[in-house]
Amino acid sequence: MKNILVIVFIICCLLSIRAQDNYYEIWQDETATDSARAKAYYTYLFIEYMFDKPDSALILVDDLKSFAEHTNDDYSFGLSLDMKARSYYYQGDYVNALKYARQTLKTFENHGDKLKISQALSLIGEIYSDQGDYIKALDFIKRSAKIAEDIDNTIQRVYTINLIGNIYLNQEDEDNALVYYEQSLALTENNKKSLDYADALYYVARVYLQKRDYNKALDFFNKSEAVYKELGEQVGISSILFEKGNLYAEQEKYSIALEFYKESLKLDEEFEIYFNAMIKFNGIGQLFVNMKRYNDAKINCEKSLAFAEEFGVLDLQKDNCECLYNAYRGLGNTDKALEYIEKVIDLKEELKKEETALTLQQMEFSKQVEADSLKQVEIDLRKDLAYQADINKKNTNKNIAIGVGVLFLILAGGSYSRFRYIKRSKSVIEKEKERSENLLLNILPAEIAEELKEKGSANARHFNSVTMLFTDFKGFTKVAEKLSAQELIAEINQCFQAFDHICTTYNIEKIKTIGDAYMAAGGLPVPVKGAVKNTVLAALEMQDFINQRIKEKKLKNELFFEMRLGIHTGPVVAGIVGVKKFQYDVWGDTVNTAARMESSGEVGKVNISESTYNLLKQDPDFEFESRGKIEAKGKGEINMYFLKRA
Repeated sequence: MKNILVIVFIICCLLSIRAQDNYYEIWQDETATDSARAKAYYTYLFIEYMFDKPDSALILVDDLKSFAEHTNDDYSFGLSLDMKARSYYYQGDYVNALKYARQTLKTFENHGDKLKISQALSLIGEIYSDQGDYIKALDFIKRSAKIAEDIDNTIQRVYTINLIGNIYLNQEDEDNALVYYEQSLALTENNKKSLDYADALYYVARVYLQKRDYNKALDFFNKSEAVYKELGEQVGISSILFEKGNLYAEQEKYSIALEFYKESLKLDEEFEIYFNAMIKFNGIGQLFVNMKRYNDAKINCEKSLAFAEEFGVLDLQKDNCECLYNAYRGLGNTDKALEYIEKVIDLKEELKKEETALTLQQMEFSKQVEADSLKQVEIDLRKDLAYQADINKKNTNKNIAIGVGVLFLILAGGSYSRFRYIKRSKSVIEKEKERSENLLLNILPAEIAEELKEKGSANARHFNSVTMLFTDFKGFTKVAEKLSAQELIAEINQCFQAFDHICTTYNIEKIKTIGDAYMAAGGLPVPVKGAVKNTVLAALEMQDFINQRIKEKKLKNELFFEMRLGIHTGPVVAGIVGVKKFQYDVWGDTVNTAARMESSGEVGKVNISESTYNLLKQDPDFEFESRGKIEAKGKGEINMYFLKRA
């Protein structure tokens, strides 16, 4: 559905951009009415800044606010609040977006402008929808739709009905989505040469495509395309062509799909709509993989990947790297295939972090909304209690006192109910806080997460003795070239999930994964007694897991990984890197030496450095095999030892 919104936005921009200079001229015209000037400036800011530069809109809207205060015009002030709400919304600041959207709603309710009330309600609904609270979203949007129906504003009715349809389609509830999209179609079919009618046909077609009713989908796509062509809406035509390509690709009619994809891409490039072109290049690349035209697949997915990296679209970066893995594998270039599968693994980790960060943001939004509601309840409660005290103080007449007593009981009952509501709500907040903190612990060590919550930042720290653990799969390239991207990633995930569990058991910290390598550390973020021993015990258990898995795979005649593992103990610096996507990382020569222990090791064994050996050599639980001095890349000759259980 996000692609639909992007397409609709682009169409709207192309329609309205011609008029933006006129709007600014009206704003500057002091002979125009205050209302006309405010509306013109609001529209100018919306067209010129809202989607591309919402941060600029947030600054410039202060001019509208000052104008409203100077003219004492509530309507203009409401428009300034609305602009702030939408600017925050398009920046992804949902807490402030909701705050100003509610103020907008209250202002226009006082003013009595029902259209603006409907628009404020629909914006609040969109905010809740983006945060995944679909029940509240539907409540606000349906209230908006009802007002739009009452005032007989077809444009706002169609907009809200489509929003409802989008919510249902996002939840894969195609039947309910279709009900609302067909309502939108019925409202717009009186003008079959309108953009709204073309969009409505497009939405209906999308539902049928998702339901895999290809004949009906194609019929509605064709009808929508005809209207777009009549209106000269090239962007709309491009989107239809791409969806037709998807329709034929799902039916494995790749040659037909390819022609539609190419036509769609040609229009995107002509109008320099590179975000959409990025999606089309990926679609064409995936199609060529299915057609075993691997060089063509490589060319198109490389183009899409370049755009995805420029726009910062992680999921499409991952899809393109998978495409390039399959393309290079098909071309027999195993080194390049391996390079891209490692990128896929890294991007999956990034996507997990992004998903966790988004969930944290949603929880923070919910907590803030709940806290704001509680604040208002508590204010109302204090008002009630003050009112009761005032009545008790002023009224001494017995009959009045009796009446006041009754009133006090009624109000007290209401106050007690509110008090119970506050207690229940605070309990909800505490539960949400706990969930939020658990998610944060998926990214950062507990002590670092606590410092981050308290101070808003966490300082890098030096540790005198940390035991670093590295693993890597031997022959990864040979195994990788015989598995699909999905099979390969599934196998790596199976191993890394087991390693995560082992790290938790032995209280050592997973640092990160780098392609098919796994990195962990014992003795940080808090130095603990026994960290060195726990790290090597974890290492032995990891090798046990891999060795057992090899036996199981051999019995099934399946491909398997063999693993090297290296350990070194020494000083490191550790801290948080990143601003939006936190990652706890370590630096120092100790890290490099541990990596050399791994690369100089042998499969199925735990290879340790002399510094780690010296810390454990008296421990009766272990046996050691001296390997003598081994040449390590960039380190020269280093004493190494194999370690096993006694």
